[in-house]
Amino acid sequence: MTHVWVSDIFRAAMNEPQSTPKPAPIPGVDSVIAVASGKGGVGKSTTAVNLALALARAGLSIGLLDADIYGPNVPVMMGRKVQPEMDETRGMIPVEQSGVKFISLGLIAGDGVPIVWRGPMLAKMLTQFVYDVAWAPLDCLIIDLPPGTGDVQLTLTQSVALSGAVIVTTPQEIALEDVRRGIRMFETVDAPVLGILENMSYYVCPSCDEKHYIFAEGGGKRIADNFELPFLGEVPLSAALRTASDTGAPITDKDSPVTQAYDRLADAVQARL
Repeated sequence: MTHVWVSDIFRAAMNEPQSTPKPAPIPGVDSVIAVASGKGGVGKSTTAVNLALALARAGLSIGLLDADIYGPNVPVMMGRKVQPEMDETRGMIPVEQSGVKFISLGLIAGDGVPIVWRGPMLAKMLTQFVYDVAWAPLDCLIIDLPPGTGDVQLTLTQSVALSGAVIVTTPQEIALEDVRRGIRMFETVDAPVLGILENMSYYVCPSCDEKHYIFAEGGGKRIADNFELPFLGEVPLSAALRTASDTGAPITDKDSPVTQAYDRLADAVQARL
């Protein structure tokens, strides 16, 4: 009996030539930014939503595509869950909230309905969300990718002409290891990485105003430096941000450290487009 070892399968898969069709622009969309993370639970979707809101506050026409098919949480964070309308000539009409047009499978599937789909169905759904939605005119479309480096990421990076990607991490090493994989994935498909954003960087004690680095300190900055990428800033742990995400009521207080962090991120993204 001939044994095929997992290591042999891995090497064969890594060396197999990938089909790389030329990415196509989205009609009427000036730029496309992917928000990615190496692992789940680091605040990627929160970042995508708040980056979109910050860019809209800056006066840009913004769209938000929830490509996290298995965990479509954008409608909850945006505070609006209605079925998108269909137009015979324009296609699906994105839902609009707080100056941001958005689309998500969470608007179409029922609450609590699991999305049990294989790769081909995922690819078909994503293609429809990109090209069969009436996005135009937009200054920028933000795409909230699922965590990791799988089918969805490959489909989008090979079919959509990305202007760049923002990679979200938390400071601890277990998250940074997956960030390294994410950076190399974007390098493989020739998609520019705009920089690294560190989320849950620290907690400010309400009694003494002292910063506490619960998940270690400086991990995002170190990995950005290691890969010679821009460091896009720190977002603190915030009960207000958690409440905003759960209730779909965006933080608008200009003095909030969270609002200021996302406004700086929006400025940095605009400067790199």
